Amino acid sequence: MQAEEQPKVQARSALREIVETILFTLLIYALVRTFLFENYRVVGRSMEPTLENDQFLVVNKLSYRLHEPQRGDIIVFRDPNDESRKLIKRVIGLPGERVEVRNSQVLVNDYPLEEPYISSPPHYSLAAQLIPEGQYFVLGDNRNNSSDSHSWGPVPDHEIVGKAWVSYWPPSLWGLIPHEAYGDIPAQAEDLP
Repeated sequence: MQAEEQPKVQARSALREIVETILFTLLIYALVRTFLFENYRVVGRSMEPTLENDQFLVVNKLSYRLHEPQRGDIIVFRDPNDESRKLIKRVIGLPGERVEVRNSQVLVNDYPLEEPYISSPPHYSLAAQLIPEGQYFVLGDNRNNSSDSHSWGPVPDHEIVGKAWVSYWPPSLWGLIPHEAYGDIPAQAEDLP
């Protein structure tokens, strides 16, 4: 009788190990997805030419737990008009700065931004506005085909999901996401009239 039960015990032991391994893998995946990384699909053309419609990205969720978003970062955040959706845009204005669009030029604290990554200059104007603490002014790289902060205002920091990190699909676009580095911009915005 003992010889007959030994294969059953071994089979149950192997099955238990498989189930434990699968559960452990799912737990690790859930923790990584919740706290470290998330995938994101670009929907629309608002970030062209930097990102393409239907491009798949990995978003680094840990990055902004360690430091604040920087000007030039491409971020994913919850849509201010529909919390069930996520959007992707570039950080242009930081908390406490003044942003405006005048004569097809984006200005931060009256300093014109050099933006070689945009598809074309904006064909709209935006009166100067002070970015409140804890909020970020974001624009799409396809300035004239983007719903962004020039339409609905700055993004609160608690709505930011993370920083776009790596493109993994399509294979022709595989690689790190380019984030623009800006030179010195005057740090203090003057009070708006």
